[in-house]
Amino acid sequence: MIMQTNMNRRTFILPLLLAGFARFGVPLASAVSEPQAASAPAQDFSATADQALLAMNKRAEELHIKGAAVVACFEGESITAWSSKMKVVGSMKNAPSGNDHGSNLLAIAYAKATEMAETLKNSGHAGRPPMTGELGWEGGLIAKGKTGYLIAAFSGGPSEDDLRVSRTGLDILTKAL
Repeated sequence: MIMQTNMNRRTFILPLLLAGFARFGVPLASAVSEPQAASAPAQDFSATADQALLAMNKRAEELHIKGAAVVACFEGESITAWSSKMKVVGSMKNAPSGNDHGSNLLAIAYAKATEMAETLKNSGHAGRPPMTGELGWEGGLIAKGKTGYLIAAFSGGPSEDDLRVSRTGLDILTKAL
């Protein structure tokens, strides 16, 4: 008896669910289909991002700095979505010293990247005071690509070294994308 009641509920719920999808304009195929494969631009970014991150890792090691590298890209003139990848180079955080509790270098690298996504200017050069969530620190670079914008950011060393590492990654991104 219990099994029959559950079966009746399932039989009743499925048509309601499908009717709900139709009511909100969701085609049945998208409601039940398998996820789509990554688009060609996303695949191009992924492979190029891996190359850029490896080069940034190598450059940071040459400069004897540890930290976090981030690369990202987005289509168009303003951001609504992006693809990004990151790589930890030696350490994602630095050690506390004195009154300093240490730093989350990955968070700083992403803060640089998000500032650039909003301003379309290199990090630390927004031309306005930093918004909440932004740091206003140098170390990230942005450039116009073929179909949108490309971002490389590093955090872990002095700003000049962070910029050197970011330049290495951005050069690879701009040549390919």
